[in-house]
Amino acid sequence: MLTIESLNQFYGESHTLWDLTLEIPAGQCTCVMGRNGVGKTTLMKCIMGEEVVRDGALHYLAGDEAQKSEAKKSEVEKSTVDKSLDLTRRKLEDRARLGIGYVPQGRQIFPLMTVEENLRTGLAVRRDGLRQIPERIYELFPVLKEMRHRRGGDLSGGQQQQLAIGRALVIEPRLLILDEPGEGIQPNIVAQIGEVIRRLIKEDGLTVLLVEQKLPFARKYADRFVIMDRGRRVAEGEIAGLSDELIKQHLTV
Repeated sequence: MLTIESLNQFYGESHTLWDLTLEIPAGQCTCVMGRNGVGKTTLMKCIMGEEVVRDGALHYLAGDEAQKSEAKKSEVEKSTVDKSLDLTRRKLEDRARLGIGYVPQGRQIFPLMTVEENLRTGLAVRRDGLRQIPERIYELFPVLKEMRHRRGGDLSGGQQQQLAIGRALVIEPRLLILDEPGEGIQPNIVAQIGEVIRRLIKEDGLTVLLVEQKLPFARKYADRFVIMDRGRRVAEGEIAGLSDELIKQHLTV
C-alpha cells in the first residue's frame, strides 16, 4: 500500500528522520510507536505532505480509478497504471484526492463550524464530486448525526476526535493515518475508536497507519508494529512479536 524509502527530513540543521525505510501493507493496521520526540508525528506529516522531505521517496499504491486518472496525464503513466504513484513532491490536497485520509494530533476541527459543516469540508477533495456526507460516517459514529447542528467547539474531546475521524472518512480513503487518536479522551471513546478501526479494515478493506503510545490499545487493535528511536526504525513485526524486551528497551520511560 505505502512504501517509504530512505526518507530524510530536517528542521533547520536538525536531522529528524534518518534514512527511514518502511513498508505499510494493505488491509492491516500498522502502529508506529516510540518515546516522545523520536519523529513519529514528523513521519506522518511527511507522508501527508505537511512537511518537505530532504530526500528519499514515498510510493503509494492508489486505487484503480485514481491510477487511471493519474495515467491520463502522460504517455508514460498510461503504461504503468498498475504500479505505485510517487507521492514525494505532491501537495497535501493531491494526496487526499488519491485516497489518503489524515487525522492529525490534536484533531484540528473547526470549532465555530457545526459538525455537519466540519464533515462537508472533506467533500471538496472527493474525485467523484459527491456533495453529500456518506451515510457510512453516521453509521460508524451515531453521535455525529445526533449533534450535526452543534458547533464543533461545543463537543467533548472524545466527540471531537470522532468528528475528526469522520471528516477524514468523508473522502472514503484507502489509507487512513491516525496520529494519537486516543490522546486525552475518555477510555470508552478510545475503545469505540479501536472497534471502528477494526470494522473499517474488515468491512471496507481500509489500511490504517496509527501512531499510538498506549500498549493495550496497540496490542488489541493493531496487526503490526514499528518502533522508532531518534528518527530511525529500530524494530518492526507482527503485533504478537512486541516483546517485553523491546518495550523495556525502546518504549518505557
